[in-house]
Amino acid sequence: MRLLTLLVTACTTFALTSPAASRAEPAAEPEPAGEPVTLETDGRRPSGPCALRGMTDSVSEAADTPPGFARSNGTVRALTLFVDFPDAQAEGTPQERYAEFFPAVADYYRTSSYGRLDYRSTPVPRWIRMSRKYAAYGIARGAPFERGYRALSKEIVDAVDDTVDFRRFDLVNVLVTPNAGPPATEDVQSVTFAGAPTGLTTGDGTPFKNVSFIWSRQTGDSPYRVLNHENAHAFGLPDLYYTGGGSGLLKTPVGHWDLMDEDWGPSDDFLAWHKWKLGWLAPGQVECVMTPGPRTVTLTPASVPGGTKLTVVPLSRTRAVTVEARARGPLDRTVCRPGVLVTTLATDIPSGAGPVHVSDATPGSDGCWTTDPNVNPQLSDAPYVVGERFSTGGVRVAVTGRDPDGNWRVTVERLRPPSSRLSRPASGAARG
Repeated sequence: MRLLTLLVTACTTFALTSPAASRAEPAAEPEPAGEPVTLETDGRRPSGPCALRGMTDSVSEAADTPPGFARSNGTVRALTLFVDFPDAQAEGTPQERYAEFFPAVADYYRTSSYGRLDYRSTPVPRWIRMSRKYAAYGIARGAPFERGYRALSKEIVDAVDDTVDFRRFDLVNVLVTPNAGPPATEDVQSVTFAGAPTGLTTGDGTPFKNVSFIWSRQTGDSPYRVLNHENAHAFGLPDLYYTGGGSGLLKTPVGHWDLMDEDWGPSDDFLAWHKWKLGWLAPGQVECVMTPGPRTVTLTPASVPGGTKLTVVPLSRTRAVTVEARARGPLDRTVCRPGVLVTTLATDIPSGAGPVHVSDATPGSDGCWTTDPNVNPQLSDAPYVVGERFSTGGVRVAVTGRDPDGNWRVTVERLRPPSSRLSRPASGAARG
């Protein structure tokens, strides 16, 4: 759940090598998680004046993800490896460890993306024994790639390089035996090295990057989601919780409305902005409000496919108000107050520093989901319902109705025209 994005000289980034003919077959036959699906092909990367520009080559809320990260729509292929240590030898089989995550991880992405992401994992079903004891690698929360992770990664690559063609894969998962290191309830060590090259290259010339290390086991009824969270970093999403400490609302400004904030406990879905950024929404599913005056929009909840999913009102080239509907569904299991969720987001605030904030329609309340310590209760009743209003920075949002199908009618009003700079599409927003 911790992300480390590597910085390199001159911010050099480049995409993964395209899949090519294998020089050697993988150690295991491909085992796509879940049944084959017919992909929805109308999802698009963000474009237009509401596609806020980025300020970094790292993960961020920018609509356009920089080169070097893994693709996040279409068919995405993951290589899944298994690691243990001389002093923490695996107590179960690789297949048992794999079953903790698959097919659940792939099913989650398929549902959240409305069929626009077909995640296929290929496991190499054997434990790769490291040469040294666990403590020798210096693994801890916040540990950089140098030196421990580099040494660990080199041993992993060397162990499979003769039988695995890394060019076939978009990202790499390393599932560590859960008895190595402290329990996740004491120290969260899972981490992703995303975007920039790590400096380690496989035998076929592929940069070893967009790699997620999963340690220990999370608690709750959907612990597999730690891998959904970590892989989402490889897709370009930032941490929404404050990595520098804090508690309550100061720690989780989004709460259980996105798993980039809270990925423990019951399942929760991605914010609509993230679905747009990842290429899971069609152009007609996003309303961009640029001109002054009121606009009425009917929003369908994130938990059902189809319909308008997101309304965006840019405040500047790096800030916006977003409006979406949320209701209980297969992934949104803790929604106890269905309604309209309003957020403010900033592409110039880094990962782990609160780039997104949910507006609480019921400030001061104890919330409506108060039984699970993994859920921020104060934000559980954050959505606005009929008759309630939100206002900030020259933007007004009023919830005016709800139809029998659970769709919400919202009037969004921009009080001031955008600046001339905002009237132009964000740089790079037309990609994909």
